Amino acid sequence: MKQTLALIVVAVACIGLLPVTAAGPAENPTDPGSQLLHPVPGVVPAPDFKLQDMDGNWHRLSNYRGKVVVINFWATWCPPCREEMPAMQRAWLKFKDQNIVMLAINVGEDEDTIFNFTASYPVEFPLLLDTDSAVIGAWPVRGLPTTFVVDPQGTIAYQAIGSREWDDPYILQTLKALRMH
Repeated sequence: MKQTLALIVVAVACIGLLPVTAAGPAENPTDPGSQLLHPVPGVVPAPDFKLQDMDGNWHRLSNYRGKVVVINFWATWCPPCREEMPAMQRAWLKFKDQNIVMLAINVGEDEDTIFNFTASYPVEFPLLLDTDSAVIGAWPVRGLPTTFVVDPQGTIAYQAIGSREWDDPYILQTLKALRMH
């Protein structure tokens, strides 16, 4: 029995050394499957929120009903968040006029920190401020970056844990197809 338990502990320790994320196996950027958006089973209503952007404008999720909304939780100190920001901007330029909205919710940082970040990573889509981390607490976020895709009916359709190339053709097609549901 002790020997079996010891083998289980070693196996778990070894698994911990494998390149695995919360979303599954490590992703290979050349593998089309690496850009998957994971369907969220069932009907999970997206928690509403009201947050200010960097320009002082208020954004309420429920005001975007009828559109596909990509909601990205991120922070400036997060390397994968910084890595995916240019791809998010490229995606935004491709779908901003197609009834698809992108909102990036910064978690726990102040406006000056985010402003300094945007000098190196300029974006045109709204960067929302969750300075007290109240909004992230209402969402099933397991790490940063975590992105949710909300369908036009206001339910969470997809989730992505970790960075993505948001302008990948598969992702863009998935977002466009969701507009029809």
